[in-house]
Order: sequence, then structure tokens, then C-alpha cells
Amino acid sequence: MTNELIEKAKKIKCLICDVDGVLTNGLLYLDNHGNELKAFHIQDGMGLKLLMSAEIEVAVITTSRNEVIEHRMRQLGIKHYFTGQVEKLTAFNELKTRLNLSNEQFAYAGDDLPDLPIIKQVGLGVAVGNAVSQVKEFATWTTEKSGGCGAVREVCDLILNAQNKFEQALEGYFQS
Repeated sequence: MTNELIEKAKKIKCLICDVDGVLTNGLLYLDNHGNELKAFHIQDGMGLKLLMSAEIEVAVITTSRNEVIEHRMRQLGIKHYFTGQVEKLTAFNELKTRLNLSNEQFAYAGDDLPDLPIIKQVGLGVAVGNAVSQVKEFATWTTEKSGGCGAVREVCDLILNAQNKFEQALEGYFQS
């Protein structure tokens, strides 16, 4: 990891994630009734909980809109989530106002073209390993793992380690 990457990660006060292709593997599972199911990686969830335990905000901005996402956000205790966001900048600007943070204090993990406008603005733009080439081109960093397979945990660990908050995160997690 470069010093530039670590310096950017030190400033992060909020990690924003996309859902499909980032918190999931991007595959859509449909049952016989047309209900959509998604698979989430347990280590990504733990990473997000550790960030929140270290007083780093977590948010989700996704074009998807379904009950599975709402349920997962409640499970993880994520308060800031925006579904059905075809144009994601509106939600990002609302989140900036809500949290009173500057662009450089945000990290964003994405995988596809709807994520580019935010990746270009934040302090730490992250492409997951399975991201399309256009996203990787503009990202500060690309994870080794693919979305839905631990990529978000990589981002969480990077931020916690850069800020020397891993111990604080563990203490906070086990006390909650």
C-alpha cells in the first residue's frame, strides 16, 4: 500500500458502499414468484460493524430497491441508506449535508458506471476487484477481492488500520 493511499484513508469519516456487485457478487437470484434474493458476505458485514464501532459512519447508496436490502441494513444497524437512486449524486449531497462532512472525508466503494460520479468526488474512491475497467481507471485503489466476496472488508480494514482504530473497533464491537 502506498503512503498516498494510507494518507487518504486516515481522513475518512464515512464509507459509502454500493450494493449490487459490491456488498453482493452482482448476481440476481430470482425465485419462481419473481422475488429477488441477494447473498451478502458475513465478513463484509463484520467490517462495517467494526467501522461503526470505531465511530466511522457507514452509508449505502444503491439503484436497487427491495426489502432484502432494507432488512440487511437493519441487521447491520446502518442508518444512512438510500435505495432506488439511479442518479446517486443527489443522495451523496444529502448525506454530506446530513453528516456535515467534506468530499475528502468520504470513501466510496463501487463497481459500475452509476458509481463513477461519486468515486470522482470523494477522498478515497475504491473499485472492487470485479469492477468494470472505467471504474478502476478513476478509483484511487482496487481491492484484491471481488464484490460480495470480502472486498468491503478489505476497505474497512484499510481505513481502520490507517487510522490506528482497530483495537477501538474491537472494543466497541464487543461492548455493544
